[in-house]
Amino acid sequence: MSKIAPDHLARAAFVYVRQSTAYQVANNLESQRRQYALVERARQLGWNDVQLIDDDLGKSGGGTVRPGFQKLLAAICEGRVGAVVSLEASRLARNGRDWHTLLEFCGLVGTLIVDEDAAYDPRSPNDRLLLGMKGTMSEMELSVFRQRSIEAMRQKARRGELHLTVAVGYLKTDDDRIEKDPDRRVQDGILLVFRKFAELQSVRQVLLWFRQENVLVPAIMQGRGKCPIEWKAPAYHTLYHVLTNPVYAGSYAYGRRGTRVTIEGGRKRIMRDNLRRNWKDWEVLIHDHHEGYISWAEFERNQHLIADNANGKSYMGRGSVRRGEALLPGLFRCARCGRRLHIQYTGKGGNTQRYICRGAFSAKAADNCIGFGGMRVDRHVAQEVLDRLQPLGIEAALAAMEAQTERQGDKRQQIENAIQQAQYEAARARR
Repeated sequence: MSKIAPDHLARAAFVYVRQSTAYQVANNLESQRRQYALVERARQLGWNDVQLIDDDLGKSGGGTVRPGFQKLLAAICEGRVGAVVSLEASRLARNGRDWHTLLEFCGLVGTLIVDEDAAYDPRSPNDRLLLGMKGTMSEMELSVFRQRSIEAMRQKARRGELHLTVAVGYLKTDDDRIEKDPDRRVQDGILLVFRKFAELQSVRQVLLWFRQENVLVPAIMQGRGKCPIEWKAPAYHTLYHVLTNPVYAGSYAYGRRGTRVTIEGGRKRIMRDNLRRNWKDWEVLIHDHHEGYISWAEFERNQHLIADNANGKSYMGRGSVRRGEALLPGLFRCARCGRRLHIQYTGKGGNTQRYICRGAFSAKAADNCIGFGGMRVDRHVAQEVLDRLQPLGIEAALAAMEAQTERQGDKRQQIENAIQQAQYEAARARR
């Protein structure tokens, strides 16, 4: 090609290889072969020093940070690059910022851009115009592809057929439905989480019970073929996900989280927002979509209880039970301003409680609204509760014994299920 001068050949030719996703890297092997074959094309054009940059395999070219592309720009600025060889403009960049930055640097130091069709000199007005059009078309193509795919996903979600992931306890059928896992041990493990939360009414207390009793829960292990279930001790986020996922209430939900784009270091970063607690804000919600482990009413009760347990997160939230001698924290509110009363411990050893309302003390340095000693109030409330429950003492004791027996039965049932599964797998392996 006449545009290739001895000055270009005296420097190295850099072959840039990129594929957008890990799936393409693993499955779209023909594109890889075509891009790696550009090394031989650069040698045929006259370059002896050909360097390969493939650090960005599996990375999008739509504006995210790409270490391989940054390495290429650094080499261009150092004057070590005679030509940038790539399959097409979309491999080098999918957004105008990266593309025009590349053209600007190449034009300043006299670096050519070579693809399968021709060689282009960014210092030439005609070549610069053609390269600019190629970059604009590549960026527009990406926007159209993204818009089409997002709308297709939404249309499928509105029908309740979009299942990007399947929650543990469910399996995806061939006709885009989900149904309960037929493994009885898996079903019992999921149901036990909901029963324990109904009993203990705190995600953390449920976690402590599972840990103390050494009871395992099912978890999905990615990339394990046809047997992705693994039994392990739960973590907090595992139990929280089960208790807040509407799929276990037989409902299909899409759009529970939103996304927002921020700029960090001159690059866009897509961040997922927190879970939207109000189900009316979700994009799609289909009740009775499949068989659930609990009812929707129970699911709503669980969400209100979890929200109330979050200390200081909402104005009317009662907060979780915390340490201290006071009997009624989180239940008293100020008759003047409506704020929740705080507990203040005084006296020798710090075991004398006092209920106070700080009012606008923090914001305006104003005096506390009200304050009163808590020991007498707690005694009166405790005595009233005991007077009410005294006739039911025998029933309460029997209920406590029954609850203790049920707790032991839950653990025993999980152990029996594990033994039956091990016996089945051993018999199958023997056969």
